[in-house]
Amino acid sequence: MDVDTFIAQHRADWDRLATLSGRQRLTGLEADELVDLYQRVGTHLSTVHASRSDPVLEARLSGLLIRARSTVSGTSTPVIQTVARFITVGFPAAVWRVRWWWLAVGLACIGLCALIMYRVLSVPGLAGTLLSDHAAEQLVNYEFANYYSENPATDFALLIFLNNALVVANSMVTGIGVLPVLALLYRTMENTGIIGGFMLEAGRADVFFGLLLPHGLLELTIVFLGAAAGLRIGWAWMAPGMRTRAQALAQEGRILGTIAIGLAGWLLISALVEAFITPSQLPAWARLLIGGLVWAGFLGYVAFFGHRAVRAGETGDLAATERSAEAPTEAAI
Repeated sequence: MDVDTFIAQHRADWDRLATLSGRQRLTGLEADELVDLYQRVGTHLSTVHASRSDPVLEARLSGLLIRARSTVSGTSTPVIQTVARFITVGFPAAVWRVRWWWLAVGLACIGLCALIMYRVLSVPGLAGTLLSDHAAEQLVNYEFANYYSENPATDFALLIFLNNALVVANSMVTGIGVLPVLALLYRTMENTGIIGGFMLEAGRADVFFGLLLPHGLLELTIVFLGAAAGLRIGWAWMAPGMRTRAQALAQEGRILGTIAIGLAGWLLISALVEAFITPSQLPAWARLLIGGLVWAGFLGYVAFFGHRAVRAGETGDLAATERSAEAPTEAAI
């Protein structure tokens, strides 16, 4: 490569990039020009690097690109601002976007649970095939209620948090296969429905709902949401629309990550309610009131911030500049 000719051909681009990189404010046209020059000079650097003809020129272009990159990327956003935006925009927008999937999963699961309860109560001999008389008596009179108080509250909260996080994570990770998520939901609803059937048959409906609902309203809502988000991944694979399958999976995967991070905090809240409120000595109406208020708080938060964010065009996906695989990068620095 003739270095002098190469420099003469491209000096104007380099000088212009240096000028734009040094400015504090850019117009829209200048910003577009900066990005175009940034990519073009990256190609020039790649050519010089491959020829190994002029280390000085290579170092100059590298330094020019580093300065330009700071201008293209902008200053870093403060951590507090990033967290606040995630809480008020990113997470609720991602959840609101899957609200119909979430609602459909929730209604289907509740219907399935109610059907299983009804069958345990109404089908002659079915209860006897599921549990022996002694096991049923132990469940109804001791095991169900003792489950919530047999361990120290702090340890129980951690155990519940980890268990629920594993269930939700499994729903999300296996969502692309669809069937594993459906099987997990079925097992969860089957177990709840069978226990509920035995408790109702024994006339312990007050104990069953009084212990399940304070934390279960939020806990099951989160499980349904995690499953719905996972199923969206499977749907993106089967019906990507105008996107390629890779693009659809990448976008839905990023949104899934947003939901997963946000749900961690709410799973912790649910675990604290289950460990400290559910087994407490408060009357049933007080426990149900606390659990209902926490659940309503979650739904209200998602509805208010999510609806507003989606109306503003947010999806819960990363901004274009945050997607490293898609951001403009120079070649071979």
